[in-house]
Amino acid sequence: MPIGTAIHNIEIILKKGGQLARATVAVAKLIAKEGKLATLKLPSREVYLVSKNCSATAGQVGNVG
Repeated sequence: MPIGTAIHNIEIILKKGGQLARATVAVAKLIAKEGKLATLKLPSREVYLVSKNCSATAGQVGNVG
């Protein structure tokens, strides 16, 4: 995914399922990729390092109005 992509339903631990940014208004941004890690900025302004092998869904959850 390119840097700056909005993502949701993010795995923290590989093969454990989505755990971050799962609510309707929650969307994280991919802000950097280095080696085997990706840096994410959450709506709460927390910054997470997760493995590039963890899955996430591109875009924002629907039903926002």
